[in-house]
Amino acid sequence: QVQLVESGGGLVQAGGSLRLSCAASGSTFSIIAMGWYRQAPGKQRELVAAISSGGTTTYADSVKGRFTISRDVAKNTVYLQMNSLKPEDTAVYYCNGVTRSLDYWGQGTQVTVSS
Repeated sequence: QVQLVESGGGLVQAGGSLRLSCAASGSTFSIIAMGWYRQAPGKQRELVAAISSGGTTTYADSVKGRFTISRDVAKNTVYLQMNSLKPEDTAVYYCNGVTRSLDYWGQGTQVTVSS
């Protein structure tokens, strides 16, 4: 079992920055990749960024150059640094942890970008 707890969401003006954190606990040795997804009202959940156990990163085209995913292996924590935020980035952001058998999800954290 893996538990994921997100933090760092909030309200920010367009052009501002936020940093999300996702702390993993439990069977963290089984995690092979972690990522951030988001879901806006009326839309499907979409991948924002992901990082593999080897450190390879992937980004959605809409956030490239603005968002950075990183990790602190010692703390079992993944971060999403979000810069130059836009109103269209408004969504609930979910942390995802992938193992060979299951995907795990955090409870989500709201990010609201005002224009």
